[in-house]
Amino acid sequence: MSSLPLRLLQRFTPSIARTSLAERARASLGALVGILLTGFASKLALGSEVNLPLLIAPMGASAVLLFAAPSSPLAQPWSILGGNLVSAFIGVTAALLIKDPLLAASLAIALSIGAMLMLNCLHPPSGAVALTAVLGGSAIHDAGYWFLLSPVGLNSALILGTALAFNNITGRAYPHLPPKPQANPHHTADPPPSARLGAAPDDIRAVLEDYDEVVNVSPEDLDALLHQAQIRAFNRRSGEITCGEIMSRDVLTVTEATGLRAAWRQLLTHRIKALPVVSNRGELVGILTQTDFLRHAILSEDGRLKLGLRHRLAASVRRRKSPLHVGDIMTRRVQSALPETLIAKLVPPMADQGLHHMPIVDHDNRLVGLVTQSDLIAALFERRSLLALEEGRA
Repeated sequence: MSSLPLRLLQRFTPSIARTSLAERARASLGALVGILLTGFASKLALGSEVNLPLLIAPMGASAVLLFAAPSSPLAQPWSILGGNLVSAFIGVTAALLIKDPLLAASLAIALSIGAMLMLNCLHPPSGAVALTAVLGGSAIHDAGYWFLLSPVGLNSALILGTALAFNNITGRAYPHLPPKPQANPHHTADPPPSARLGAAPDDIRAVLEDYDEVVNVSPEDLDALLHQAQIRAFNRRSGEITCGEIMSRDVLTVTEATGLRAAWRQLLTHRIKALPVVSNRGELVGILTQTDFLRHAILSEDGRLKLGLRHRLAASVRRRKSPLHVGDIMTRRVQSALPETLIAKLVPPMADQGLHHMPIVDHDNRLVGLVTQSDLIAALFERRSLLALEEGRA
């Protein structure tokens, strides 16, 4: 019987993922700064002799959302500005038209919720704004619609401005914009490979619509969280194989000063499609691929380099210097990974961004290996075969 109250308590306790001590301290400090600056700025703007309150109570609830849950759809700029102003307008109107305070307050909150849902600016503290407009006392009633601008509009703008600055300074992107959809690197209508299996964004939106309740997370964030969860699950199933275990170590490289003829000869001789470009100290500075040759029109239609006398004369007539060295055409912005990077981390860039080669570097950015799509596929196939064999023995 002693455990019954505990079980009942657990049923009413929300299931919220725990945050770090640093994040809890950040949120608390943000609320302190937000309310302090909002009140101080309101005092400077309105003066201490004003009959209206410098801070209204709903700002405390807004501070919880803005600083403790800045990624929530209920905490975005339009939510706080639109929600508070719409609710204040409805509350003031209800107070003016309906003499019974209880009926006016009830209608104000009900109509505010409906209006916020219609205008896509749902903000829970705005319900308290509507209630304050009705039950806030004679000073607020005497202010009439001026209540919308001061203190509601002024408080909302000040705490929002503080949240914009504080959240971004402390590493929380605000406003919280939905992640951009992953574009197909081949510029075709097909979705990225990782989006062809599992739940798609349209599936998530359809489920949320069927759920038919307000969920305090955006569909885009839910999709991103689900994708990260799939990566973690894949990482667990892949046995935590690292890039250092599967990478090629005897990697052919070139420097920026290497001639294009020599580089092209290496690609053909060794039947490879890319050459990492390194400095004299072995640091990764770029990558040279067959695509780089084609992109700079270095190849003729029959596959030979267009660096003969005819091409040079034509280039000189156009007053354009022909590229002669690797540094002239290589790709300088190149993604890389560390030897201890788990191969699951390579799946999104190689599957969705069209990368065929991932240089592996040490902590000093010196090239130590190379992982290709073939290496990744072989490792995943080998791991899956081993798991199937173990399951068969069991």
